[in-house]
Amino acid sequence: MEFKKVVLLGGGVLGSQIALMSAYTGHDTTIWLRSEDSIGRTEPKLERFRKLIIEDLEKSKDLVENEFGKYFYPKGLIDSWDDISVEKIDELIEERKPRLEENVHLELDLDKALADADIIIEAMSENPEAKKDIYEKINDKIDEKTILTTNTSTLLPSQFAEYTGRPEKYLALHFSNNIWKHNTAEIMGHEGTSEEAYNAVVEFAEDINMVPVELKKEQPRYILNSLVVPLLDAAKELWAKGVADPKTIDTTWKIGTGTPFGPFEGIDLIGLETDYNILKNKDDVDDPDSLNHKIAELLKEKIDKGETGVNAGKGFYDYE
Repeated sequence: MEFKKVVLLGGGVLGSQIALMSAYTGHDTTIWLRSEDSIGRTEPKLERFRKLIIEDLEKSKDLVENEFGKYFYPKGLIDSWDDISVEKIDELIEERKPRLEENVHLELDLDKALADADIIIEAMSENPEAKKDIYEKINDKIDEKTILTTNTSTLLPSQFAEYTGRPEKYLALHFSNNIWKHNTAEIMGHEGTSEEAYNAVVEFAEDINMVPVELKKEQPRYILNSLVVPLLDAAKELWAKGVADPKTIDTTWKIGTGTPFGPFEGIDLIGLETDYNILKNKDDVDDPDSLNHKIAELLKEKIDKGETGVNAGKGFYDYE
C-alpha cells in the first residue's frame, strides 16, 4: 500500500515527533488540532523537535570515524551506517531539512484534514471517553481505504474498535519518545483487525524508518512500557511516601545501574500531563487513602504551576 497522505489527530509530544518523521521520510503530513490555542502549543514543539533532529544529524558526523558509531547514530534519520561519510550526512541534511517544514501542515478543519488520508494516527491524551468521541466523529468522514491507528500507551484497541466504524482497519501503532533515535514502532491488533491492515501498518512503520515490533496478541502497555512503567511507578511511590526526593531517586538509579538518566528525567521527557492522564485511569486514584491518589495530587500540583516537563522548560528538573 502506498501512503501518500498521513494524518495525525493531536500534536502533543509524540504526535509532533511522528508527524516530523513522516515528513522527513517524504510523506505529506497533516496534524489536525482542535483550536487556535492548540496550534499555539504545537508549533513550539515542532520547532524544538526539528532543531533536535538536525542537531543529532550534525552530531552524527563526529561518529563517522568512531568504531562504536554504528551503535549510537540516530537510526531513524540515517538508513544505513555502512559506507557513511561526513559528506553523505551533509547531503542528507540538505535534502531532508526542508521536508521537516514543507511536508507538515496544521489544520483545524476536520473534514479537510481527513480527506483522502491513507493512514490516520490518533495521538491524543490517554482519556478513553475523548478517544471514543473522536472516533465517532470521524467514522463517517474517512475514506474506505483509510487505516485508523492509535498511539495509546496503555489502553487496548479492542476497547475502542466498535466506535471506529471500521474495526477491521483499526489497530495500535505505538512509538517511543525521541523516535528518530529510539525508532521502534510497536504494532498491536485486536481480534477483529484484518491481516491486510496489520501488514500495511508494518509496511508504513518501515516507510518512516521505524523497526516494526509485531505483537502477537493484545498486551496493556505493549512490550516497552510493560518493562518501563513499573520502574516509573516504583520511583513515584518512593517520592509520594517521602522516602526520598526525585533527584536522589534518579541519582541512585543512575549510579547503581549505569543508566544515563533516571525515572523522573524520563517522566519529564514523556510529559507530566501524559503521566497524570495515565494515572487517572487507575481504579483507586479517587480513594483519598490510596498511594495513587497521593501521587496524582503531587503531579497535579506541578502541572498547575506549569511544570509539565522538558517542553515547558521545567518539570522535576529545570531545562531553561
